[in-house]
Amino acid sequence: MEFNKFIDHTLLSPSATEGEILQLCKEALIHQFYAVCINSSYVNIAKQALVRSNVKICTVVGFPLGAMSTEAKIFEAKKAIEQGATEIDMVMNIGRLKSKNYLAVLKDIADVKRAIGFVPLKVILEISELSKNEIVKACEICIDANADYVKTSTGFSKSGATLTAVKIMKKTVKSRLKIKASGGIRDAETAFKYLDLGVDRIGTSSGVSIVSEALSKAAS
Repeated sequence: MEFNKFIDHTLLSPSATEGEILQLCKEALIHQFYAVCINSSYVNIAKQALVRSNVKICTVVGFPLGAMSTEAKIFEAKKAIEQGATEIDMVMNIGRLKSKNYLAVLKDIADVKRAIGFVPLKVILEISELSKNEIVKACEICIDANADYVKTSTGFSKSGATLTAVKIMKKTVKSRLKIKASGGIRDAETAFKYLDLGVDRIGTSSGVSIVSEALSKAAS
C-alpha cells in the first residue's frame, strides 16, 4: 500500500519555526505526501516551497478550540485560500454541540462551507470530548452542512484518533462524507488499521517514519 498518498504531513505546533515548516514541505516533496497541514500564517511560505508540485496545502481554521465566531472562521479560511491553501480543516463548536444547540453548530459549518465553495472542508469533531451519541450527532450535522470530511481530532486534546470512534463515524457517514483520522498515529501498523476501516486521509507528524517503516517491511 502506498501510505504516502493518504498522508497529510502535519506540523501544527505553536512554536514551529519557518525553518521547520520549510523542512516539512521538503519532506512532503521527497515522499510525495498528499498534503502538508499547517497553521494559516505559514500558508504563503508553503506555497512558495511547494510551487509546481502536486502536494496540497491544508490549513486549520478556528484551531484548536473551535469556539470562536463563525465570522472569524470564515475570514481565516478565505484569507488562507487567497494565500494558497487548497483544503480547510475547521474545528466544530464543541460547546454548542454539547449544549444541544444543533442549529448553531450546523450554521457554523454550513456558513464556512458556503464561503469557501469547492475547496474541501474537513470538520474536526475532537472525539476525545464527545460521547458515542455526540459523535453520531456531529457526523449527521456535518452531512447536513455539506462538509466534505469529518476528522477525528486536533491532536491538542486529551487523546487523538481511536478505532472505535472511526467505526462509529464510518457507520454514520457511510459514503456520504470522507473521514480523516488524526492524532497519535505514529507507525505503519496503526495507519494501516485506520485505512482498513475505510479512512480516506491520515493526519500525522510521523509521515516520514510511517512510509520508511512500510517500505522496510515490504522489502524484508
